[in-house]
Amino acid sequence: MIESTNPCGEQPLWPWDACNLGSINLGKSVLPDGSGVDWEALREYTRKAVHFLDNVVQTNPYTVEQIYDQVHKVRRIGLGVMGWADMLFKLKIVYNSEEALKLAEKVMQFINDEGHKMSEELAEVREPFPLWKESIYADKNHPSFKGRETCYAYSSGKPIRNSTITTIAPTGTISIIADCSSGIEPVFALAYIHRAKGDGGKTGMEMRYLTIANQSFETVAREQGFWSEDLAKKVMDHGSVNGIEEVPVEWQKVFVTAGEIEPQWHVKMQAAFQKFTDNAVSKTINLPNSAGVDDIRTAYLMAWETGCNGITVYRDGSKTTQVLNVSSTLKSKTEESVAELESQDTVASRPMVLRGRTYKMQTPVGEGFITINRDSGDQPFEVFVTIGKGGMHTMADAEAMGRLVSLSLKIARSSKAVDPKTIAQKIVSQLRGIGGASTVGFGKSRVMSLADAIAKALSEDLAINESVWDDSTSEPIPLNLTFNGNDGIQPSASTYIDLCPDCGQAAFVYEEGCKKCYSCGYSMC
Repeated sequence: MIESTNPCGEQPLWPWDACNLGSINLGKSVLPDGSGVDWEALREYTRKAVHFLDNVVQTNPYTVEQIYDQVHKVRRIGLGVMGWADMLFKLKIVYNSEEALKLAEKVMQFINDEGHKMSEELAEVREPFPLWKESIYADKNHPSFKGRETCYAYSSGKPIRNSTITTIAPTGTISIIADCSSGIEPVFALAYIHRAKGDGGKTGMEMRYLTIANQSFETVAREQGFWSEDLAKKVMDHGSVNGIEEVPVEWQKVFVTAGEIEPQWHVKMQAAFQKFTDNAVSKTINLPNSAGVDDIRTAYLMAWETGCNGITVYRDGSKTTQVLNVSSTLKSKTEESVAELESQDTVASRPMVLRGRTYKMQTPVGEGFITINRDSGDQPFEVFVTIGKGGMHTMADAEAMGRLVSLSLKIARSSKAVDPKTIAQKIVSQLRGIGGASTVGFGKSRVMSLADAIAKALSEDLAINESVWDDSTSEPIPLNLTFNGNDGIQPSASTYIDLCPDCGQAAFVYEEGCKKCYSCGYSMC
């Protein structure tokens, strides 16, 4: 039984199973004169790729014993494609057309059939995968084949080396390396800017902007005589040739981009490839910014009706930042200078020895230890925050909050206008009451988040060291806090709650070999 899929959803897997994927560049499988598909070349690519992927199964050390055993029992491989849009460009076929759908089925059936034939040959030399006799392939009348199209791959009845042969992955990274279009997607734009993380720099937050142009478009444009540097600039600005006079109308239709294609054509294309794919297909159903709930519902229902195993929908502009952008939509942002706050002029240096108190508190993300150190003048100087048995995200956030509070106190020490105690009280008022997905304790002892716990610890420390307490600023809190069994998530001894990297809620847990969020559904499986 299938337990889950890989992160992109195209590879259903058993427990302890692994995906072993590879992709053929379809743009390289077109006859030089553009008159058709080079089927002999495609056959050769397919056979070599299947042989290669089977070698990977055999050669990979798989350091976890359970994975090694499971992978060798089924020898699952997933040969897919990329460069589909490039193939259509070279063949002068419109992506959102019946002609393209028919070619998609023909190409994928060819790859699937040839892949299965190669796997059969490997089985004769190297033996079938160990569980072949228990698989659907040992019974030609198995019900799993009833919903499949008639083809060689699902009707030969011969033993095969690999339990699955074909999978279509998104190829987001390798298609950039191979300089071709990704997966079975239409091009996002004929030229676009890719936002990528930088090389670290001073702050580690810099972004690199990579300019990527579709080579098939440039090649065809030069061959057809409508290429110019001015056209290249227009394409970079808008990503599309729609409405550009220099480009003949028939080629404007061919060089269609993802955002110009109606959502139903995206689903139809995925379904066409799914018909002859052993596993699943990764495909983005692009929706315009104006799309609503009904549009999403329509896409999902259509995907189910046409036999897709699963889809990904993306509404343009639905995220604050997008990885792919065209020049006209990528907002130019002025680089913010990073202040050297920890210089000798603005931040007080730390003495070698400081004394303070460590407060042990129960928080929604685990048992917290909050250390508040003071200087010789009894002024709060720094705060350290750690979480016992916390996840990596939680510990990182705890350290970050401690550093920010400490930095604020040190900056205040260098200013004559305000003292550290006043800043500490303001920090308490800012952090107190911040809530997350769960709480511990009740009444005045309730801790709503890690930030709230820091506020309570600071409040307690200020109360202890002040002869006169201003109750309007912060309050002394008894620290004998316990988990409230009727409120919030109650973690067991074997469940550690972390902050979800997607939604930020304290509902990210590690269970049954999987990290998942109970708040938003995000998973790292």
